[in-house]
Amino acid sequence: MDPISIIIGLIVIGIVLWLVNTYIPMDPRIKQILNIVVIIVVVSQFKSKGYIGLVSHSIVALMVTD
Repeated sequence: MDPISIIIGLIVIGIVLWLVNTYIPMDPRIKQILNIVVIIVVVSQFKSKGYIGLVSHSIVALMVTD
């Protein structure tokens, strides 16, 4: 998966989550749980595909070069 696809996917997930939070009436606790579950799923997908290590190494490389 190339970086553009990842960014587009994250934007789509963010927009859908924002639409759900904005337009579907729910108790604030349920919205909070929904947000946490979505974050856990996204992070676990990134971790399983190996992108978390790539991102953290890139951030460290940027910090060292500055």
